Amino acid sequence: MKIKHHALIATLATASIMLGAGAAWAHAELKQASPGVDGTVKAAPTEVTLKFSERLEPAFTAVIVRDAAGKRVDKADGKIDRSDRTVMRASLQPLLPGIYIVEWRALTTDTHRTEGAFIFRVGE
Repeated sequence: MKIKHHALIATLATASIMLGAGAAWAHAELKQASPGVDGTVKAAPTEVTLKFSERLEPAFTAVIVRDAAGKRVDKADGKIDRSDRTVMRASLQPLLPGIYIVEWRALTTDTHRTEGAFIFRVGE
């Protein structure tokens, strides 16, 4: 009986380690964006909002928005939302109709880094 008890404890400990390791390998995924990824909006937005699958750390977390020529069009105020640390926002300068590129870099609370980019269009 004592041997079975030790085997059960060893199995549970191994499972806990394996589950913990799996969670540590996770990276923040972009779950939602406004304006939407590859979307078109009729009216120019005043901000970009990005929602991630995990809480973000301010260090090394950034969002930049550029026009099709590569000129930066955000107000360089990108930051993590204080009330929801899975959300990052950046204010935008007045945008003309055209294509815009959102570039983001995220550092999660467990120190995993991810990055990505997408476009959106203003106008038809």
